[in-house]
Amino acid sequence: MWVLQIPQIVRHAPSQTHICHSSHFSSRLPVCFVSLNPSANPFKESNRNHLIQSLCKGGNLSQAIHLLCCEPNPTQQTFEHLIYSCAQQNSLSDALFIHRRLVDDGFDQDPFLATKLINMYYELGCIDRAREVFDETRERTIYVWNALFRALAMVGRDVYAKFGSVLCANSVFCAMPTKNFVSWSAMIACFAKNEMPMKALELFQLMMLEACDSVPNSVTMVSVLQACAGLAALGHGKLIHGYILRRGLDSILPVLSSLITMYGRCGEILMGQRVFDNMKNRDVISWNSLISIYGMHGFGKKAIQIFENMIHQGVSPSYISFITVLGACSHAGLVEEGKILFESMLSKYRIHPGMEHYACMVDLLGRANRLDEAIKLIEDMRFEPGPTVWGSLLGSCRIHCNVELAERASTMLFELEPRNAGNYVLLADIYAEAKMWSEAKNVMKLLESRGLQKLPGCSWIEVKKKVYSFVSVDEHNPQIDEIHALLVKLSTEMKEQGYVPHTNVVLYELDEEEKEKIVLGHSEKLAVAFGLINTAKGETIRIRKNLRLCEDCHAVTKFISKFANREILVRDVNRFHHFKDGICSCGDYW
Repeated sequence: MWVLQIPQIVRHAPSQTHICHSSHFSSRLPVCFVSLNPSANPFKESNRNHLIQSLCKGGNLSQAIHLLCCEPNPTQQTFEHLIYSCAQQNSLSDALFIHRRLVDDGFDQDPFLATKLINMYYELGCIDRAREVFDETRERTIYVWNALFRALAMVGRDVYAKFGSVLCANSVFCAMPTKNFVSWSAMIACFAKNEMPMKALELFQLMMLEACDSVPNSVTMVSVLQACAGLAALGHGKLIHGYILRRGLDSILPVLSSLITMYGRCGEILMGQRVFDNMKNRDVISWNSLISIYGMHGFGKKAIQIFENMIHQGVSPSYISFITVLGACSHAGLVEEGKILFESMLSKYRIHPGMEHYACMVDLLGRANRLDEAIKLIEDMRFEPGPTVWGSLLGSCRIHCNVELAERASTMLFELEPRNAGNYVLLADIYAEAKMWSEAKNVMKLLESRGLQKLPGCSWIEVKKKVYSFVSVDEHNPQIDEIHALLVKLSTEMKEQGYVPHTNVVLYELDEEEKEKIVLGHSEKLAVAFGLINTAKGETIRIRKNLRLCEDCHAVTKFISKFANREILVRDVNRFHHFKDGICSCGDYW
């Protein structure tokens, strides 16, 4: 946990003579020594400051810094423009020079400029320096707090750094003496974007109860809708939709696009389509949202049709458009259609395929058991394949139990992202499927020796507008005995109908009875049983799972959908599974 500290502040007396030390231009421009005698200055102070600001606005940062060396009394506004220009031109060396000059001129305790400095360092990727500015600022206004908070909250998605940064952001948020809608919205977004949707919804509810002066805006709504989508919490999503309508936010494109995605990820494609159809204006993001919800449900041809309609409407596809439509092809097994779209990116739309597009194509070819083509595509890439590409290949090897290629892919993944436990588990799964128990054990030992842990399976279900979470072999739910009794009963009935548990998903050499107990306690089965117990007869059960649906959970859920006469929607990490009458919409292709 990061602890906020206020170090001793050392004030620097304003320098009487300013020497420009920026190596960025020292070899080209003369060093300027300036006396404080006003009669010696060729420009009046206000004119020189104005000229520096104009140079910054025009993108001439080097010239602005050169002129700064000749200005004995730069103003707050001058420093503001210089700081902004450093961020815009992504120049850390110039940023450090401007910061030093700002301190020398006695502006180090200006909360307005401290806010700008924190924002600048965040834009330049220097979070530690942003924190230093915050620590050294004695007068911490709400804007100073918010600047640091945004810097910590809007982090990238590396899992370990992400987790630490979220903790830091939450620490800062809790320590803030006052919070406004910016603070609340940033923390909600931090949770939503970093796969903590429950935390995001809980904080939003707290905001509505406690923050009387902080009215959620469109940015807040987008994050909350992302959280609802992350949990497949349709009831919560509908409540948020109603709030959006009452607040008059239903004309804002990012909000509407998020609504489309939310309904799609909650299994309500038609509601998402209705939101899209009622939009007065649409941008490429709106179209991408619609393509993606059909794709994740396995309606690949419909997704391609929407993609083509978008182009006919005069909207040019974006980089993201091709990720969504290629993903749709992968989920539906539309190999030839995907290859045509991939080839058209550069030839027709002048969009160079990126890492994500190659990952989609490897996934598309690999799922279709065209692994030789997938390898050829990887070898022909114009840049080094990254973790997403090799990860797609490893996932395909899991489907087809190709040990040789799995070892090749995992070797690259262990080098590129050695802290990703999922890659080790996936390779161990493949070895276990091939009955190579010694190799599977060795991989799990390697996982443990590196201080990593397998991500536990977790499933969420919404019942009566309340979200419940389950982990594998969960013993904490007050209804757990009733849940286990129901699952044992269903398992017995399924075996009478010819069901054989898929115990190969268990990576340990145990007897069959112990393996059956383990697979019967998977989080998705617990959530399904909980839904059967606590929802009305005939009501659709909606579940969100954080991992790929295992073969046994898939088979059991098909059985339950038939014999309990229930529609069950399960969204795993890859796609949607719509179970009805003993059949899954994925066609057992996932």
